[in-house]
Amino acid sequence: MTSGQRRLSAVATAALVVSLAAACGGDAKPSGDSTSSAAPAQSSEAGTALSGEIKVDGSSTVAPLTQAASELFGEEQPQVKVPVGTSGTGGGFERFCAGETDISNASRPIKDEEKAACEAKGIKFTELTVATDALTVVVPKENDWATCLTTDQLKKMWEPAAEGKVKTWKDVDPKFPAEELKLYGPGTDSGTFDYFTDEINGEEGASRKDYSPSENDNDIVTGVSGAKGGLGYFGFTYFEENADKLKAVEIDSGSGCVAPSVETAQGGTYTPLARPLFIYPSAAAAKRPEVVAFLDYYVGNINAIAKDAKFIPLNAEQEAKLKADVTALKSQG
Repeated sequence: MTSGQRRLSAVATAALVVSLAAACGGDAKPSGDSTSSAAPAQSSEAGTALSGEIKVDGSSTVAPLTQAASELFGEEQPQVKVPVGTSGTGGGFERFCAGETDISNASRPIKDEEKAACEAKGIKFTELTVATDALTVVVPKENDWATCLTTDQLKKMWEPAAEGKVKTWKDVDPKFPAEELKLYGPGTDSGTFDYFTDEINGEEGASRKDYSPSENDNDIVTGVSGAKGGLGYFGFTYFEENADKLKAVEIDSGSGCVAPSVETAQGGTYTPLARPLFIYPSAAAAKRPEVVAFLDYYVGNINAIAKDAKFIPLNAEQEAKLKADVTALKSQG
């Protein structure tokens, strides 16, 4: 079971019901409730039976959102298959810019070198912001000393200079116990890794290497929850799914301690770890009717899907821009 499929287990609501079979490729079925927020697909292809495969890969953080859209869209167009891979933002762009996928999920903007790789292959694309995330620092439930950490303390833990030197919590702050510090986090192909290292350590990719990396967020959950001195980070959705095992740390970037939440991320007070999440459809793929229909469904129901999948939805201005960007994409050549 992929991390994206595991996260879909949290999406069972009146508007978005995911069966237990979803982990093995089952369909997500909207309920018959008239208040359901996930509407049928509305597109230029509405009422037309489509077929084909739309290949998606990339960020494990964004995957559950795209997977939810995929499964709901499958109720309208069952002959269109939308498999969603989770090779990380960097790995996803590598495949996308090689022409192997149609849409790339990303938890950071595409890099200049990735743009160049796409350009070399003639791959044109549009960046679409589909949700907001509050990157969440987590510790085990039994940790009773780290309720709030400053960005300076996080840097002291994670910067390259900490390698082999900052070994206990007491090394981070004399007020903390001499408990062994065990760090878990995303691997270097992850957009979450890129974003965290840039915002906390001051340089993208700059991190101590003596931590336990994984592209699977479940491994981070297991590691942190099983170590009294554990600490890790990943997307807010994954914390919510595992709040029975983990505690979210408040972050102080200079204006006081702020907990990750929908409200603090949308309101701009959860700094610097609130971030946009993206999908990148290729211009060539967007000429195919099944891709147009999928994008129309995804975007037309974006905030309903985001809320039901426990992502932080877009504000009104962001949603309007997303719809305008998709309209512009469909009008290309």
